[in-house]
Amino acid sequence: MAPGHYFWAIFYFACLCSASLANNAKVNFREKEKKILDQILGAGKYDARIRPSGINGTDGPAIVRINLFVRSIMTISDIKMEYSVQLTFREQWLDERLKFDDIGGRLKYLTLTEANRVWMPDLFFSNEKEGHFHNIIMPNVYIRIFPYGSVLYSIRISLTLACPMNLKLYPLDRQVCSLRMASYGWTTADLVFLWKEGDPVQVVKNLHLPRFTLEKFLTDYCNSKTNTGEYSCLKVDLLFKREFSYYLIQIYIPCCMLVIVSWVSFWLDQGAVPARVSLGVTTLLTMATQTSGINASLPPVSYTKAIDVWTGVCLTFVFGALLEFALVNYASRSADRAADIQRENMKKKRREMEQVSLDAASDLLDTDSNATFAMKPLVRHPGDPMAMEKLRQCEVHMQPPKRPNCCRTWWSRFPTRQCSRSKRIDVISRITFPLVFALFNLVYWSTYLFREEEED
Repeated sequence: MAPGHYFWAIFYFACLCSASLANNAKVNFREKEKKILDQILGAGKYDARIRPSGINGTDGPAIVRINLFVRSIMTISDIKMEYSVQLTFREQWLDERLKFDDIGGRLKYLTLTEANRVWMPDLFFSNEKEGHFHNIIMPNVYIRIFPYGSVLYSIRISLTLACPMNLKLYPLDRQVCSLRMASYGWTTADLVFLWKEGDPVQVVKNLHLPRFTLEKFLTDYCNSKTNTGEYSCLKVDLLFKREFSYYLIQIYIPCCMLVIVSWVSFWLDQGAVPARVSLGVTTLLTMATQTSGINASLPPVSYTKAIDVWTGVCLTFVFGALLEFALVNYASRSADRAADIQRENMKKKRREMEQVSLDAASDLLDTDSNATFAMKPLVRHPGDPMAMEKLRQCEVHMQPPKRPNCCRTWWSRFPTRQCSRSKRIDVISRITFPLVFALFNLVYWSTYLFREEEED
């Protein structure tokens, strides 16, 4: 065979060998993963009941680093004092028993879906009410084992957590809802939780809540001591600010309108009894219904809330307008009775005067015909008291007129006679009620807004 043919034959054989080795290497790579898992997790080689060693293989506590990704916050309930959140929970620790050969960097990590194959921290959420995993389409959980023995556990869960609230400033309040994670059985001598360095908590962008705004969140430690030892604990404080625009439209403006409508009765005639009674009772019942609806969406607490002060004062103003009409009606009926009594007295006096006149006429007829009558002089002497009285009256009329007083002029329209008392009550109410309500608004908003800034 010619030397050229030998060369091509050797080249062809080398290509076949390289292709075969490449195929074998590809197949052997997956087989290598199986062998590694069998090697590190095989029976009698790894015991998931034993916790990992401490730093550098010491007998110190195992260090577990935690980080969270808040996917959504569904509801925040005032009446139940709880909130629902969906998050991706991750924890990472070092278990040197799980070290393996990464085949020259080609094997980055091994993936497991069975958490019972390796040791797991006994973490639980201490303020949890309800919770569940997500299993559609497959369980949303994985475990990654890295070549140097680091283990990453990740799971997607939904939780309903308790959130004790202070509602003294409701609805001008801010609430702090916590997420607490602690070890259930391992004390700090065996297990310590730490926040992951850098960015331990992430929140999804464009997080929208119906009545709250997530202002910020803070991470902290909350280790607890009990009779059985000290346990490691982590917490996240979520600071929520209540959106006031909803309550302004649904509560504050309607209450102001009801109070103003109750003042319309001050401008109605005092004789329009059905109209004024209907207006007062309707606004009072509407205000009471509004107050009941507000309290139905809140828990029964022992202290006074800001909304209780507002609704209580508005209800008092509406009730005061109804009482004002009762006072006006009473004053009007009293004036009618006084007028009737005055008319009866006038009639009685008129009858008495008529009787006196008749008696005088009969006496004249009975007098003697040669009786003389004394004629009074038409011109009075200077010392006459009647002439002096007339002179004083003329002097009074000759005095220069005084400058008019606005308040007296306005008040003179409603003299102090009994028949004008009811009108005076209405006029005073038209000015007093709006002024007092405006003063209340000034004190209310300045007080609670100032207290809100102090809490911030």
